[in-house]
Amino acid sequence: MEIEYNISQIDEVARRILPLLGSRLVCFDAPMGAGKTTLIKSICTALGADPDEVNSPTFSIVNEYPSSEGTIFHFDFYRVKTPQEALDFGLYDYLDSGLWCLMEWPELVADLLPDDCQVIKIEVVDQDTRRIII
Repeated sequence: MEIEYNISQIDEVARRILPLLGSRLVCFDAPMGAGKTTLIKSICTALGADPDEVNSPTFSIVNEYPSSEGTIFHFDFYRVKTPQEALDFGLYDYLDSGLWCLMEWPELVADLLPDDCQVIKIEVVDQDTRRIII
């Protein structure tokens, strides 16, 4: 599925794509600055998390947000240097939890991720427009 949207429509888009996801393990494939964290924040809000709590886990690698759907785990693997680092912080415990795992820069740990991860690709159309491919 493909959805083109204006950034001002991000909350509506998040609510629209949630029922389309075939897994709670979601990988976001997009270049720097394309809006991965922004979309994840809207998805977390749609799942009942406090939007003021959702921010990029660039330095912590994983953030946890309580929500009406249970805990949401938000990963940013940008600073992970080796797959072993991800194993050391317990990546499989998170992935096997059955809870939402929303992952930025998943290509850095791709060999560790299960085959049933859902991929959301974000393309920059112009300054205010994005295209999501699920």
